[in-house]
Parts: sequence; structure tokens; C-alpha cells
Amino acid sequence: MDWPDAPVEAAASFSFWPPFCPWPDCSQHRLPEGGHADFHRHGAFRRPSDGARIPRYRCLFCRRTCSRQTFSCTYYLKRRELSSPIAAALEAGSAHRQIARSLGCAASSVTLRAARLGRHAMLLLARALRCCAPLDEAVVVDHFETFAFSQDFPFGIGTAVGARSWFVYGLDPAPHEPGGPRRRRSRAEPPDRRGGYQGSFSRLLDTLLPLTTVEAPLDLITDGHASYVSAIEQHARHSRVHHHRYPNPPRRLKGARRTPEARRRDAAMFPVDVLHLILRHTCAHHRRETIAFGRRLNALMERMFLTAVWRNFVKRRSERKPDPPVTPAMERGLTGAPWSWGKVLAQRLFPTRATLPAAWKELYERSWNTPAVGNNRRHALARAY
Repeated sequence: MDWPDAPVEAAASFSFWPPFCPWPDCSQHRLPEGGHADFHRHGAFRRPSDGARIPRYRCLFCRRTCSRQTFSCTYYLKRRELSSPIAAALEAGSAHRQIARSLGCAASSVTLRAARLGRHAMLLLARALRCCAPLDEAVVVDHFETFAFSQDFPFGIGTAVGARSWFVYGLDPAPHEPGGPRRRRSRAEPPDRRGGYQGSFSRLLDTLLPLTTVEAPLDLITDGHASYVSAIEQHARHSRVHHHRYPNPPRRLKGARRTPEARRRDAAMFPVDVLHLILRHTCAHHRRETIAFGRRLNALMERMFLTAVWRNFVKRRSERKPDPPVTPAMERGLTGAPWSWGKVLAQRLFPTRATLPAAWKELYERSWNTPAVGNNRRHALARAY
């Protein structure tokens, strides 16, 4: 995958040239990767915060201007140095207020920056899927159970993980009804279900099937949930899906040995099970007993996309065996070495140039409502992405 090693803002003025026009209505906006739009140099300005000289450019097609900072992840940010530490702290299990105390900023700054990082991670994962070679491994799919705002609003997060590479291919939310006594007690306005588990699994199929070739079907490994079976049977391209089911065994008594069926299930579902364990361990708002719970479904999904990028590009597959350092992205042939957070945030990605699944686009725009929250803020900023 073509990606810069150093941040855009660190490039020298004479070595940087805009690869495309940043204005969406310009004909040079959707140039292919590696292209260079026709620009003229248009002077420079001094950044007031540090006095750095930022070159400017004028597009020869739409006649609009931009600067080198337009293509940087720190575009229109006051505290540019906070992005990498905030991303690292979020994946280390710190809550927003803890991060704010450590970095000397407001807690609202951490919240807003976390949302921006999540949107960037979503675009980066979509770009990685576009650059991936055709699938040559099975994909393990299961839903990670959590809740938004309160335990009266549970939802699952569909996670699709490569069986060999452990690469996270896709995420999709699945709000559903609470079970047990909470189902009878909850009288709040129901959230937008959008098909529950079955709709979520069907959307994951739409994300995974374009990664396969016509000759090779999609090998799926699941625990045999009834909603998964229904989603595959009702999908338009169900004939291209090979479904391998490993049902969850009944709960055994403490100290009892695992059955052979349980061992086969654990071995087959291990790539997605270990991802769920990492989520419980590293994300403060997904722990069983926590006061750092997520309030909005959109914010929770943004954090999940950030974790997926961390898992794919930054974190090694095994920390017990650190040598050689191998990440899931390296297993898929996307990168040659583990990335740092500085490299993840090396350049800005534009949603108007990305091909996002329909559900991801709604999550990017924050269109999924959490009814218990009075103010469901949409992402409609003019100068931020």
C-alpha cells in the first residue's frame, strides 16, 4: 500500500506537490493514486503557532488555492501534537479524563480528537481493503457484545477477522433487544435496529465478497448463529459463500474437561475470540465493570475502527514472541514493517475520494441515532474531516 513514511507537514517545501485538488467539485479531485494535479505555486504563509513557513498552491482547473497543511492530518487543529499521544492512550485503556490530565488539555478536546481519529481510521481501513490482494484465507465472523448509553441498549459489533493473518476486514453494528429481565423493564424509545444480527451479517457479506475472485468462494467460519444462517441463505450471492459452522458448546461445570467439539470450536474461532479479549482488556469502555462506558453508538464505532487500525498496522500479532515483528497488515502484504502512530497519521484522507460501504458512510456522518441521548451530533464540520 502506497503510504508516506514521514508526516506531510515534515516535508520540505520544494519536495511536496499536491497529488490532487482537495476541492470535491474539481475535476482533479479524483485523480488516481500516485498522480499529480496541475498546480502553480501561490506563495506561502507563516503559521502563527510556531512560525513555520507553509507553501500554498493554486489549482489550474478550478483556480482555487490550498496549502501543504490541507493534506495533513493536523489540518485545522490548534493542538497538533496531541493526536498520536491520544491514539496511543486510547488503545492503552485510558479514559478521556485520564488522558486529558496527562496531556494537559480539556476532556472535550480528547473526545473530539478521538472522533476525528476514528474517522481517519475508517478511511484508512477502507483504503487498505481496496489495496488488498484477493482473499486467500478463511474469514472468522462473530459479534462482540457491548452496550451504548446503558445496559438497556445493547448492541453487537460484527467483527470479520482473517483466519491466518488475523487482519480485521470489517466492522458493523447490530443493535438488538435486551434479553432477560431488562427486556421487560426497558420502556425507552427503541434504537434503529436496521436488521439486528441478520442485517449486520448481511452487510459484512457485502464488504467481504468484493475481496474475493469469481473462481474462489468466500470461506466463512462462524459459531452457527441462526441469524447468520438466515443472512447467508437470503443473500443475493449466497452460492459464493462456503459456511463452516462450529456451534458454541453448552456451558460446562467448573473444573470439567472440554469436549472435543469445544476444542474444535475454540481452535476455529480463535482469531476472532482473541480480538474480543483484546477489546475487553485494552478499551476502557468495553470492560465488564466500568464507569467509562460509551454513550453513543457512533462514538463507539469510531473507537472500534481506531482499534482495528491499531490491530492491523501497529500491534504485533504476538507480543510473547516479538521477533520477528509481524503485524496482520504485513501478513497480508500491505506493509513491510510495523507502523507507528506517527505513520498512521502521516497524511490526511478525504472521504470524497474513498469508496466506503453504505453502513460505514452513515457511521462517518454519525447518522445512527442513540435515542436515549438527546443530542445526536452529526458530523457536518466545514473545516475538519
